[in-house]
Amino acid sequence: MKLIPLTDRIVLKEVETEEKTDGGIFLTSKAQERPQFAEIVAVGPGTDDIKMVVEVGQKVVYTRYTGTEVKDGDEAYIIVRQADIQAIVED
Repeated sequence: MKLIPLTDRIVLKEVETEEKTDGGIFLTSKAQERPQFAEIVAVGPGTDDIKMVVEVGQKVVYTRYTGTEVKDGDEAYIIVRQADIQAIVED
């Protein structure tokens, strides 16, 4: 399945992150609360009023429980609006 986002929509794929607690326990992204990290896999064309400022391949932070979840076999994607992206992550 190929997802092609419309207008200001973005297709994300969650990126597993680890966070270490003070006690030395590693938490995967599934055990953490928001924010969530994801990689952009597709970007819509925008609108006359909304210029798309994100690109495919960028890692971003978005708020959990935002958007629509779509599954394709074992792969899970989230479709969000550009306004739901909190930040672009640069290494």
